[in-house]
Amino acid sequence: MKKLMVLAGLVTSLVLPIPQASAADVENEIALQMYTLRNVGTPAEQFAMAHKAGFKHVELVGTHGLDAAQMKSLLQNNQLTVTSAHVQLSALEQDYQPTVAFNKAIGNHTIIVPWIEPQDRPASQQGWIEYAQKLDKLGAKLRKDGIQLGYHNHNFEMKKYGGITALEIILNHTQRDNLKLEMDAAWVSRGGQDPARLLKAYPGRIYALHAKDNAGIGVRDDEMNFAPLGDGLLDWKTILPAAKASGVKWFIVEHDLPKDPWQIITTSHQNLRAALEKLPH
Repeated sequence: MKKLMVLAGLVTSLVLPIPQASAADVENEIALQMYTLRNVGTPAEQFAMAHKAGFKHVELVGTHGLDAAQMKSLLQNNQLTVTSAHVQLSALEQDYQPTVAFNKAIGNHTIIVPWIEPQDRPASQQGWIEYAQKLDKLGAKLRKDGIQLGYHNHNFEMKKYGGITALEIILNHTQRDNLKLEMDAAWVSRGGQDPARLLKAYPGRIYALHAKDNAGIGVRDDEMNFAPLGDGLLDWKTILPAAKASGVKWFIVEHDLPKDPWQIITTSHQNLRAALEKLPH
């Protein structure tokens, strides 16, 4: 009888439902990259649209032409908090103190290097190692000022040098506390790499995931062939669980060239929220 009771208990424990996230939990994992709305009127109109679409968190692009007081006012008026900001490496190198002061004043403590101009991109394995060392040194400096440095990829970092991608060279030659990765899964895939593989290979290093999808050739050609998450080609049923297991904190909606920004951000938000709600928390 005791054995039967033990077995019954084991069976019961095996079929208990896996706890899932509440809507509130999920909303605090979702943000909007404001680059998506760059063609929507004034900054005031852009942030108002983000609020109206249901976002509670945003990722900035530089200062949006505002001073810290103006930015704080816009954020407060629209009940938004900042997850991070995209800041060009040149701005960090040439205007370090003003950049740090602006971000700390608005409550942002994560700065992401978003892009390398074609003429500035390393062309060899050693070149990428030296670029990584530059990021590592900058990340250490920022940490002393209370700021986390991150890096956002495109497809050109998927090129291999000595059998390893430039992105992995960056991660392998920086300290985990000095540099985090903001992975753009759509660009990773366009570069011929598997987002889930990288997520599994670098647990604890990937701070955020840019959540957008790739459309097929001939589909959304006038939108750079990008689509809202779940409306395209990527395997989100594999990518999102891998991201959660890897320690990703933010899932950030972005679209590089939306024809209808409102439709893109609301569809993306809805699809992303539904997908995250299905995951165990």
